[in-house]
Amino acid sequence: MTQSGVREDGKRQSVRHEPDPGEEKPTPGSRPPDGDGTSAGDAETPDDEGVPAGSASTPDVDGTSATDPNSPGRDDAAGGDGGESGRRRGGRAPRRRRVLKWSALVLAVLILGTAGAGYLYYRHLNGNIKKDALNLGDGKVAAPTPNAAGQTPLNILLIGSDARDSKENQKLGGARETFGATPLADVQMLLHLSADRTNMSVISMPRDTLVKIPKCTDPDDGKVYEATQGRTMTNQSLGHGGPGCAVATWQELTGIHIDHFIMVDFAGVVSMADAVGGVPVCVDANIHSRTSDGKGSGLRLEKGTSYIQGEQALQWLRTRYGFEDGSDLARAKAQHMYMNAMVRQLRDNMTLSSPNKLRRLAEEATRAMTVDPGLDTVKKLYDLSDELRKVEPKRITMTTMPNRYVGARVEPTEDAEQLFRLVREDIALDGKDKAKKPTAEKASADPAAPDDEIPVQVRNGTRTDTLAAARGRAGTVAGLLKEEGFTQAVADTTGSWTEDRTVVRYPSADLEGDAQRLAKALGIPLSSVQRSTDVSGITLVVGADWREGTAYKAPEENDRTPKSAEALNGADDKACMHVDPAFTWD
Repeated sequence: MTQSGVREDGKRQSVRHEPDPGEEKPTPGSRPPDGDGTSAGDAETPDDEGVPAGSASTPDVDGTSATDPNSPGRDDAAGGDGGESGRRRGGRAPRRRRVLKWSALVLAVLILGTAGAGYLYYRHLNGNIKKDALNLGDGKVAAPTPNAAGQTPLNILLIGSDARDSKENQKLGGARETFGATPLADVQMLLHLSADRTNMSVISMPRDTLVKIPKCTDPDDGKVYEATQGRTMTNQSLGHGGPGCAVATWQELTGIHIDHFIMVDFAGVVSMADAVGGVPVCVDANIHSRTSDGKGSGLRLEKGTSYIQGEQALQWLRTRYGFEDGSDLARAKAQHMYMNAMVRQLRDNMTLSSPNKLRRLAEEATRAMTVDPGLDTVKKLYDLSDELRKVEPKRITMTTMPNRYVGARVEPTEDAEQLFRLVREDIALDGKDKAKKPTAEKASADPAAPDDEIPVQVRNGTRTDTLAAARGRAGTVAGLLKEEGFTQAVADTTGSWTEDRTVVRYPSADLEGDAQRLAKALGIPLSSVQRSTDVSGITLVVGADWREGTAYKAPEENDRTPKSAEALNGADDKACMHVDPAFTWD
């Protein structure tokens, strides 16, 4: 199959990859009967997800000895062939021993694997990896402050694209009319690795979450995608210039600094699943994901545990019809179960014992990925996997962004902001962190203007799911501010807002000091001062925590993961997907 290679100077090269002679096939696990033989792409509709984008084919490998990626100066494709160096270090045996030490945690955590055996033929694999800009938005979020040991967390956005830009992806992805259409980021997961590398948290965002996509600029052609005027589905962010716009959208919504992204497509899911062998999954009844009008992933499994791989793994990851309520929320839960199972499966085995399997996995993983420049070599991916594998499955927590329905779509709730705050503050979602000293609030280096020179808009965001907005709050608080010396404060009554907690927002770095000064005057914690392109100037949104009175009292911090996040522990091997009775078979 022909697929795109690394993008350089705005061009993509395409070459054909043929399997190596004698390459052994992965050994499949036990698989249930496939019934009518339907496959993932038989009748799937365009709105039924794919999982992850970009794949690239490469020339045959000539067997040249690979460069040691940990030697000085060997961090990119210019590192030489390493032949003489390899012989001086003892030839193939030491390198093979190092390969067999690979922990495969990263393969599961990064949706279907990334760098597993990368240095077997280092330069060749580097050429497989595609790259794109990290952040296409104007807004930036400051990196977290290092802890006492000088460590910082890592935040990685995992993107599953439904791209149907090749015949292979078209076959797997469904409807013909979608061929070549703008890809959608139908799977989005934020992976947070704690600063001390003891725990990992994952937040899935449903594809139909309503968000504001910020202004994004495509670095290839300079095309500008203006910020959306209203809210739109988050999966459309990928079509606004590439994965860097999905990153910008996440940062805008969550306030979480994102260090990297990794994107994979339909074909990548299938090829890597085949390369690593089967993954155990469980359903509580026989399931066939197919509606009377032909929708569904085609997944067909017997009740209990089955080992799935290849197209069947893709079907599992795409299934909505048949799991629980048939929503994206149920699909996210199934994806979490799959990833956790893959972690446990590969950690139990510790290695892929066959060099041919390792080689095939390395090929498929690097060809399937599109990454940001910070991960664009095998050594960088190896270093990342080395960090990820420090976390035991029992310290991995999978969650879904808490949400509520808005018609047929969803929006984040106040519990979502709680989840985002825990990640921003590097608090483990499993609740097993050792007691941490409160993080000192960092004051802005930007000096504040005099109070009477700071324009402030005040909005009433006291409406909740069960209570109407408290009348007159914007005017009351604006009057209070004027009495405190903020004479340019005005009430904004042009819209309707909802905020669980009172916040101060500002649009650009030169107003941070003014925003913090306003917060200090009212007793609002600096953690509630947020940069946002949703506002044009300093904006105080009076939240549901300040429905009455003239003195603000910040609520006590709650560091527990909300129940609505439906947390799943990585060591839970008893989890089983509930099957909708309408999709069972005898």
